[in-house]
Amino acid sequence: MNPLDTKDLLIRIFTPTSLLSLFYLWLGHFTKIPHLLLFCLLGTVILVPIELGIILMASKKEYGSYSLKSAFLGQEKLPVWKVLLIALIFFGISGLLSVSIAPVENQIFADIRTSVLGRLPAGFDWTDFEYLNTFSRPILIATCIYYAFFNILVGPITEELFFRGYLTSHCKRQNGFTPIWIAILFSLYHFWLPFNNVFRILVFAPVAYITYKKKNIYINICFHCFCNLFSVAVFVLAILG
Repeated sequence: MNPLDTKDLLIRIFTPTSLLSLFYLWLGHFTKIPHLLLFCLLGTVILVPIELGIILMASKKEYGSYSLKSAFLGQEKLPVWKVLLIALIFFGISGLLSVSIAPVENQIFADIRTSVLGRLPAGFDWTDFEYLNTFSRPILIATCIYYAFFNILVGPITEELFFRGYLTSHCKRQNGFTPIWIAILFSLYHFWLPFNNVFRILVFAPVAYITYKKKNIYINICFHCFCNLFSVAVFVLAILG
C-alpha cells in the first residue's frame, strides 16, 4: 500500500472536481439543455473516470492487476440487514438535520448565494423551476431519468469507493479522526454546491466514522444512495408532478 499524505489527498480530491467545475462553468454559458443534465453528463465523463481510474491504477501497483481492490482494503463482511439498518438509521438522522440545520445554513448564505447566482445564467440554479419549465416535457423527462441514474447509482457509488474506500484506507495517518477528515474534504470538494458544507459534514461525518469502525464501506454506499434517492424524488415530483 502507498500511504497518502495531506498533499497527496488534496491533489487526488480536488483535481477531478476542479476539472468538472471548470468545464461545467464554461459550457453552462452556452448549453441549450438543462444545466442539471449537463452537470450529470460531465460528471459521467470527467469525475467518474478519473476517480475510478485512480483506484484502478492503485490496485495495479498494489495487487498487480487493474481492479477495485484498493477501495476495499481492510474491509470486513457484515450481514446485509445490519448494513441496511445502520444506513437507514443515519438516513433518518440526516432527515432531522435537513429540517433543522440545513434551513439555518441556507438562511446564513442566502445573500451570498443570490449574489453569486445572479451573475450566472439562470440554469446554474437547479432550484429555478421557472427556468426548467421553459424546456419541453420530453427533455425534462430525459433530464429526470439521467439525473436519477447518475445521482442515485453512478455518482454516490463512485464517490464512496473513492472517498470511504480508497482515500480513507490509504490515508497516511490512521486514527479515529481519519474518516472525519475525509468527510470534511468530501464536503468541500462539492464546488458546484458550495453553500451547504456544514449540513453535508454533519450528515456524512458520523456515518463515515461508523463505516470506518465497522470496516464495511457498504454502509456508506447505501446511506449515500438513500440520501440521493430522496433528493431525486423531490426534484422529479417538483418538475413532473
